[in-house]
Amino acid sequence: MPHSDWALELRFLPIMKNSLAPLRASVLDIYRSMKDAERKAEKIAAEVHPDQKRSVLNLVHYLALRRENLRPLQDYLHDAGLSSLASSESHMLRQVQVVLQRLGANIAEKELSHDTALSGGLLLKKRASTLFGLKDNPDLPHLMVTFESALAENYNGVKALIKAGMNIARINCAHDNPAAWKSMIANVRKAEKATGKSCKIYLDLPGPKIRTVIMGKGRQKGRMKIEEQEQIFLAEADAQYSKKDKVVGCTLAGVVKGLQVGNRVLFDDGLFEAIVEIPGEHIAVLRVSRISAQKNRLKPEKGINFPDSELTVHSLTDFDKSVVPFAQKHADILGFSFIRTAADVAELQQLLQAGGKNLPLVLKIETLEAVQNLPALLSQGMKAPVFGVMIARGDLAVEIGFERLSEIQEEILWLCEAAHVPVIWATQVLETLNKSGIATRSEVTDAVQAGQAECVMLNKGKYLLLTLATLQNILIRSGRHHSKKRYVFRPLRIAERFLRGL
Repeated sequence: MPHSDWALELRFLPIMKNSLAPLRASVLDIYRSMKDAERKAEKIAAEVHPDQKRSVLNLVHYLALRRENLRPLQDYLHDAGLSSLASSESHMLRQVQVVLQRLGANIAEKELSHDTALSGGLLLKKRASTLFGLKDNPDLPHLMVTFESALAENYNGVKALIKAGMNIARINCAHDNPAAWKSMIANVRKAEKATGKSCKIYLDLPGPKIRTVIMGKGRQKGRMKIEEQEQIFLAEADAQYSKKDKVVGCTLAGVVKGLQVGNRVLFDDGLFEAIVEIPGEHIAVLRVSRISAQKNRLKPEKGINFPDSELTVHSLTDFDKSVVPFAQKHADILGFSFIRTAADVAELQQLLQAGGKNLPLVLKIETLEAVQNLPALLSQGMKAPVFGVMIARGDLAVEIGFERLSEIQEEILWLCEAAHVPVIWATQVLETLNKSGIATRSEVTDAVQAGQAECVMLNKGKYLLLTLATLQNILIRSGRHHSKKRYVFRPLRIAERFLRGL
């Protein structure tokens, strides 16, 4: 009975203390809903890579479960001493079947799923190892480090990072050039041999670069002063405008015509917010609604986000396509930026296949559309034997709103665990420590949550070695208490001390 009100369904349960029949009936409804979703997903399951079939079905089972409001039911299950179905993402059907058996339901042997908590967890770990390579400590996530330009000429710096625990070197193709990338890669390969440690090369395609251009007033000084409630203009390069007006251009052609009245336009990581008042084919009138920057000056080369607009922008740019042959020759993993639909993923998969080497992809989730299409993106990714997902929290936070980031990053983790897809937790991990040498309290807590992912990414910074050491220390300590989002009970010294004193 999909979308039923479980609180209403179980309203008589408290007075039926000697009967588990209503509870069994409610869980049976869930089970039937999951099996019905499985039948409807037969076509999707037939199209994925054979190694991914069990994973796509588990994802479907999990989505069928999560369309219900299960909170009242979970309370009753917990009160009965049974699994509340939480923390079962990797083996959803099996968990429901086991609960039903404990409630006295008969499930035919041929219907029993063989995907257990142990096998689901091992499958995810195996895929993480295939994608991200070897690591010294099996209890730690893999560690990725973003390379700065100087590491192209700094072999000792690269070697020090590998010795300090870096498992994956991230090269952002939005910066530098193929010669510099090649030098960085050569330093990694040389350091691998010297240290005896493995380090994968992760190449990030930049995707569509949507950046500001100061076109009108302020263009000569390289900054445009704006005030809240002021009108400004967003223009295409060929738009007709007065150079005395406050006009912002965009490095990506064709976006202005996709704007509608009331759409938000965010500049510089969301520090400046404006609302579309008058749309147009080549130029749009915006009203500045919020300024959160310390200085109310908008500069060139700052990011622009359109969280409310459906833009006809290709995720795979011509520059991205030109980088693919280099990646196929030199990289181990290829990151795909600003994806929106399954068709975007299919386009890159076809391009890689035509080039003769199907590099494992990492799908970067950094737009609202990608979040909404995540099940379809995962299903398309499953046409390869292994791939990953990056929670790219920088642009994602701007797109969905900072207040929603905590909720959405957890949802991405849950769905990826259900699909047995390794996840990279990225953007601003221990950022203050990395840049200043001193961590904030809140970013330490964020680093703990990062331990739910299979890989954690650090940005470039002055204190990278210190940050790597601190991150590993935090993750080792917190990892003793968690397995993904499930708490595990190691002995607590505080308990031992108290009880010893009784």
